[in-house]
Amino acid sequence: MREVLDELMTWWKAGDTVALGTVVATFQSAPRPAGASMIVGPDGEAVGSVSGGCVEGAVYELGQEIIGTGDPVLQRYGISDDDAFAVGLTCGGILDVYVEKVDQQTFPELGAIAEDLTAGRPVAVATVIEHPDPEWLGRRLVIRPDDQASGSGSLGSDRADAAVLDDALGLLASGHNGTLEYGPDGERRGEGMRVFVWAFAPKPRMLVFGAIDFAAAVARVGSFLGYHVTVCDARPVFATNTRFPEADEVVVDWPHRYLATEVEAGRVDQRTIIAVLTHDPKFDVPLLEVALRVPEVAYVGAMGSRRTHDDRLARLREAGLTEDELGRLSSPIGLDLGARTPEETAVSIAAEIIALRWGGTGDRLAGLEGRIHHTAPR
Repeated sequence: MREVLDELMTWWKAGDTVALGTVVATFQSAPRPAGASMIVGPDGEAVGSVSGGCVEGAVYELGQEIIGTGDPVLQRYGISDDDAFAVGLTCGGILDVYVEKVDQQTFPELGAIAEDLTAGRPVAVATVIEHPDPEWLGRRLVIRPDDQASGSGSLGSDRADAAVLDDALGLLASGHNGTLEYGPDGERRGEGMRVFVWAFAPKPRMLVFGAIDFAAAVARVGSFLGYHVTVCDARPVFATNTRFPEADEVVVDWPHRYLATEVEAGRVDQRTIIAVLTHDPKFDVPLLEVALRVPEVAYVGAMGSRRTHDDRLARLREAGLTEDELGRLSSPIGLDLGARTPEETAVSIAAEIIALRWGGTGDRLAGLEGRIHHTAPR
């Protein structure tokens, strides 16, 4: 929903009625992840995408029907010999798409949720998308970390609310959307009720250390991928907003001191990317001592030649880092793309981050068999 929020809020504030289609589950080589959304507007506009073009037409028609009926529908789109081209999902994937009517009456909480997203505050929205009792469909629970005793709204019973609240907080902490399954009253060991959770966590962080031309390119790519990018360097003449316009913030501080402060303040988590581009021992060795001892970060990469890498490892061992800690270091940073320029190197680094996030190999797809899309390792 985040990618269509501006248009959705324009119509919601105007009192218009739209249909919102959301991918709630994917199987095999589905082209878009859970949470991808598409709006059918009040005048027939289509905004967003649930499949990259494969089934938009079918979802659009269903959305127009739901604007009229008001009844939400959970629809599965897959392929078979008979319907592959009729539906258009010829990639081999399967999508579950939940399509619902949205206006100020059906989704009164939307305004407050949009304010949370704009302010960067974490919020989760749990919606019943399947239940034996049709009266439960579309009920919502809005969850914020500061109010863990109970959420806003109700799914239908205290038991169901408590179960979903607990699981939704876990999804929110990891920044993952997901569909949860319970018994009809929220029983842990049961089936019949499915609940989709939008987990709107703040943007994951990318911390880029070293105010060099490669860092400017990495900041651009990081911003493009949706990260909140910070560039840090101890040299004020180089660490300027003018040199790094794509970064969300530029910090002048000793890298290891800044990172230690961020870790202590709880602003470094399991989604954080750390890219060490200084390739200067007086900067990167103290910095990597801190970075590699933070177990929950997603990625720690360091730039440098193989000789620099070997020297760096020797210095880190002398500093007392264990082999397990050193094994978390991606160095030399990036995938083997033959990159030369700062921009090409930034793509190489981004490719490694994406491959590690989703469990990809980095090999050419043309030479592989099996599924194209991966599921993020947990």
